[in-house]
Amino acid sequence: WDIALCATGTAVAGENALVLAVLFYTPSLRAPMFLLIGSLALGDLLAGLGLVANFAVRYLLRPPSEAAELAAAGLLLAAFSASVCSLLAITVDRYLSLYNALTYHSERTLGFTCAMVLLMWLLCLGVGLLPLLGWNCLRDQSSCSILRPVTKDNAAVLAVTFLLLFALMMQLYLQICKIAFRHAQQIAVQHQFIATAQATSTRKGLSTLSLILGTFALCWIPFAIYSLVADSSYPAVYTYSLALPATCNSLINPIIYAFRNPDIQKSLWLACCGCIPSTFSSRPRTSSDV
Repeated sequence: WDIALCATGTAVAGENALVLAVLFYTPSLRAPMFLLIGSLALGDLLAGLGLVANFAVRYLLRPPSEAAELAAAGLLLAAFSASVCSLLAITVDRYLSLYNALTYHSERTLGFTCAMVLLMWLLCLGVGLLPLLGWNCLRDQSSCSILRPVTKDNAAVLAVTFLLLFALMMQLYLQICKIAFRHAQQIAVQHQFIATAQATSTRKGLSTLSLILGTFALCWIPFAIYSLVADSSYPAVYTYSLALPATCNSLINPIIYAFRNPDIQKSLWLACCGCIPSTFSSRPRTSSDV
């Protein structure tokens, strides 16, 4: 199981490093939307590195070091917190792009988005420092949770916070669906001849939202609920079997949020073969593509 987690972490780190490289070396990808995608990729990259570091601390570091174990746990907490918060930030950005469509581009400037992302990362780094500041059970093994060295009570706090963030994401996506349907109806009434194209775009948007929420829920919800009810006395195989799908979410995120984006696809084609295939769609980007 630990080897599987380490291999998954390596794949996660490599995949998200590719996303960051494309965003960094492509000057046209400097919009606030891509900054949020980059924040998500950075969080997932650090999560992958954290899984590899955790494996190294447990099996390669001799003699074992409490400081190294706490640092590896802190890296994982900070990275996965940044990943989840970046997903929430992308959700909020999508909602605002529809709710305030007329003023969105003037209000959501690159500087404003950078400031928000910086604050979010400072908060997540603070979460990552908690194991080093006392949120650990190294002195009392009986208080350990399944997220060793985090204590049972602190793991419950993290799990409840995660479930609340997921509930907020779901509520925002429901509002996005309502706004999208309302826009589709208005356009269909005013311009009957483009109603079919708008309906197609709306259906694609709904399928994208279903993919996002479904993947996120399947990967993380079982692990979060298990963290609430289980403790260190439960068989480790249960923890591993639920933790592995949760880490795989960081492997799926680049596919959903980055590689499906037409601009990033174009940059990847240019980087790989120096050309863009003739079948590549050049249609204008809509909110459902983001």
